[in-house]
Amino acid sequence: MSEGGPSRTAHHGNRHGRSERARQAVLEAADDLLVERGFAGVTIEGIAARAGVAKQTIYRWWSSKVDVLIEAFVDDMAQYLTPPDEGDLEHRLRTHLSRSARFLTRTAPGAVFRALAGQAQHDPEVAARFRAECLGPLRALDRLPLERAVERGELPPDTDLDFAVDQLVGPLYYRVLVTGHPVPEEFTDALVERFLALTRLPIQ
Repeated sequence: MSEGGPSRTAHHGNRHGRSERARQAVLEAADDLLVERGFAGVTIEGIAARAGVAKQTIYRWWSSKVDVLIEAFVDDMAQYLTPPDEGDLEHRLRTHLSRSARFLTRTAPGAVFRALAGQAQHDPEVAARFRAECLGPLRALDRLPLERAVERGELPPDTDLDFAVDQLVGPLYYRVLVTGHPVPEEFTDALVERFLALTRLPIQ
């Protein structure tokens, strides 16, 4: 439902709560502006103008641009990075790592992730929220293929899953956040091959 009055027809919010259309418009606007202008160039005013909502509407739902960017990233992460559950373990790991690399290096949500990681280096409040709301759920997704593999007998029951996650995705995040080197599929496939070799399981 749109707010009444001809002058408000461009706005997507309503007084009864969040409009999903408005919410998506705000999150997409925040992503786009960050890619275009960088973290410092994103403002609530700019997001409102790009999304076609009132600034007051954004402040009813989020208290800062960091809130908007974190919600945008978490939404996109859940949509694009939920690991596949078909095929053998090698296939599942290769697919998950290659998708993660593309998501973090070639998409607007990936730019949001990198920007929040950078901001976290000198803002303790952002750092705490980034770890809890972005890195925590992201790590849970990275663990999921391994948890399933243990349950199915594809990995030994005593596999240290946290260490396994570090082996598989640690080099990926190092390239994304530290060196800036490309993360091609050949690189992520090699990580999977090395991990499976170290577990002494045959590559299927």
